[in-house]
Amino acid sequence: MRNGEDLEGFDGEASSASMISAASSPYQPTTEPVSQRRGLGGLRCDLDYLRGTLGRMKVAEVLLALTAFICIETIMECSPCEGLYFFEFVSCSALVVTGALLLLFSLNLHTRIPQINWNLTDLVNTGLSTFFFFIASVVLAALNHKTGAEIAAVVFGFLAMAVYAVNTYLAVQKWRVNSRQQSSRQTSDYIRARTESREVVHRPEIQRLDA
Repeated sequence: MRNGEDLEGFDGEASSASMISAASSPYQPTTEPVSQRRGLGGLRCDLDYLRGTLGRMKVAEVLLALTAFICIETIMECSPCEGLYFFEFVSCSALVVTGALLLLFSLNLHTRIPQINWNLTDLVNTGLSTFFFFIASVVLAALNHKTGAEIAAVVFGFLAMAVYAVNTYLAVQKWRVNSRQQSSRQTSDYIRARTESREVVHRPEIQRLDA
C-alpha cells in the first residue's frame, strides 16, 4: 500500500504528463475573443442612424418609392404606355438602390468596405433619384387618363422627389464637411512631416547616429 508521499509524487507526475500532452496537442483552444470574430452573427442594427434625420429620410424614400411602384403596377390599361413604363422603371430602381443603401447604413456594413466613398455614393443616388422622379412624374401627369391609380402614382412620385431633394441637400452638406475634414487632416499631416524633417536637418548628431 502506497503512503502519502508516493501518492503526491504520482499526482505530480500525472499533472506534468497531462500538461505536456496538452501542450503538444494540435487541438488548442482558441484565444480569439468572440466579439472579434467576423460573420453574420456580428451584425447589429444602428438605431442611432435610423433615429437620425438621414435614416428617417431613407426610410421615407423607400416607403414612397414602394407605394409609387405599387400604384403604377395596378394600372391594367394604358395608351400610350411609355410614360407608365418609364415611371415604373424609375420607382423600381430607386426602391432597390435606396433600400440597399438603407440596409448597408443601418447595419454598418459600409464600414467594412472603406474603399468606397459612401457619402458621395449616397449623394449621387439621391440626386439622380430626384431628377428622374421629377421627369417621370411630369410625363405621367401629362399622359395619364385621370384614373385613380395614375393620380396616386403621380402624387407619390412628386412626394418622393421632394424627399429625395431634401436628402440631396443634406448629403451635399455632409460631403462638404467630410471633404474639409479630410483636407485639413492631410494638411496637418504634411505640416507635421515637414516639421520633423526640419528638426532632423538642424540636429546633425541625429544624422550621424542614423548613418
